[in-house]
Amino acid sequence: MKPLLLLAAALSCLLLAACAGGRLTAPYRVATGGNAGDGRKVIQSSGCGACHTIPGIHAANGELGPPLNSFSRRTMIAGELPNTPDNLVRWIENPPSVESGTAMPNLGLDDQQARDSAAYLYTLR
Repeated sequence: MKPLLLLAAALSCLLLAACAGGRLTAPYRVATGGNAGDGRKVIQSSGCGACHTIPGIHAANGELGPPLNSFSRRTMIAGELPNTPDNLVRWIENPPSVESGTAMPNLGLDDQQARDSAAYLYTLR
């Protein structure tokens, strides 16, 4: 009788865990070495919204560059690079070094600012 009670208790725990929206672990995050909250601030203060529409960034409704909504779902960065954390950080740090004819300027961000900005962009689903 006791093994049956233990089995019932274990199954109940599994069923209750399923009621948590299917999340048994923390939400998926891309490892950029950055902080998304800090990245949001960097993006805001760097004026990225002058050229891009960026969800969650005040007055980021630019139309020169592509909109960055659903960025984390994209397979390519600027049509040139596979969308990986290292490539995105490289792109944010110095876009002209990746694509010489790009309209995106080098904003002079340091490595940590680029990593933070990348972390924020990967939250855009």
